[in-house]
Amino acid sequence: MSQNTQVPPAAPTPEAEKPAATPVHFEYTGNFPYLLQQLRISLVVSTYQAGKVLAIGTHEGKLEFAVSNFEQAMGVAVDGRRMAVGTRRQIWFLRNAPDLARQLAPAGKFDACYLTRSCHYTGPIHVHEMAWSGPDLWVVNTLFSCLCTLSEEYSFVPRWQPPFISNLAAEDRCHLNGLCLEEGKPRYVTALAEVDTPAGWRPTKATSGCIIDVPSGETLARGFAMAHSPRLHQGQLFLLDSGYGRISWVDRKTGHVEPIAHVEGYTRGLSFWGPYAFVGLSRIRETSVFGGIPIAEKREQLKCGVEVIEVRSGRSVGSLRFHSGVTEIFDVHVLPGQTCPTISGPLPDVDGGSPIWLVPPPPPSGRFHDLPR
Repeated sequence: MSQNTQVPPAAPTPEAEKPAATPVHFEYTGNFPYLLQQLRISLVVSTYQAGKVLAIGTHEGKLEFAVSNFEQAMGVAVDGRRMAVGTRRQIWFLRNAPDLARQLAPAGKFDACYLTRSCHYTGPIHVHEMAWSGPDLWVVNTLFSCLCTLSEEYSFVPRWQPPFISNLAAEDRCHLNGLCLEEGKPRYVTALAEVDTPAGWRPTKATSGCIIDVPSGETLARGFAMAHSPRLHQGQLFLLDSGYGRISWVDRKTGHVEPIAHVEGYTRGLSFWGPYAFVGLSRIRETSVFGGIPIAEKREQLKCGVEVIEVRSGRSVGSLRFHSGVTEIFDVHVLPGQTCPTISGPLPDVDGGSPIWLVPPPPPSGRFHDLPR
């Protein structure tokens, strides 16, 4: 099925200078909404260069999109109650208000509503993937080649670096990018090279990608073309070998790697539910970042969107494709039990929606007279 929509501009400007909405043309296989509906899930997708976070769900058998603007949206962490969105200079925090969601027009359509509540200013640290662990948000701080958490007193708190990184410096030495937790603790990360020099990953990026075991600091497997998105699913380890456009399985004991599926795009962003993997696909920019990787030879054939892969067979069972307006996917997350979510981002006026306020219920007297005495 093919569809067009209008996506608002990425930043507010004076009325006379507002750019026209960007037309977004997308299509999806007929079973894509059926899959989401039958699994009782929805997706959250960040789009990086387009500066959008998309909530993709279903209502009455139809695919539904909610679009919010976030400057240079990258890593997303979500656990059903809360969401964090990493952007160019800050990390935004949103809370789910399901009771409010059911009241939004048309009543009964939405079953989740993520409202922007606050942000933490990190400065431009090149936030990549993030993950919640209890009250802590673990952040891949790519510029400083470390994993960090947040504190009100600091831009960030460094917590771990690969053993081959000698000190904390704003030099993007190894392009640390992906993260997954196990039992609430960081377990695996991906990087584009095991180097300790400023931007040292760039010359060898097509062959030097690696996955590192965080507790031991040991490299489990190497030789990937721009590895991303390590994930544990049912005890098994997977990652995206992005420069080849594939999803691969990694033996956690031996480091042996087996590709399980190839797709028509630069792979980045991975989430699992049941027997399926939801994989982000991107077209690649004409820059030195992507030059020399294997799929660059097929640049004109690459697609942007989300591919649904049956893990056991490696077979594609559904897809969503963006033909214009969105060229890069950064992160993909499954929202279990939420079939039609919406997001109220930090710029509702730019998103084309109305502001949403959430306040406590009135006291029994009906009067808000809670002043200090």
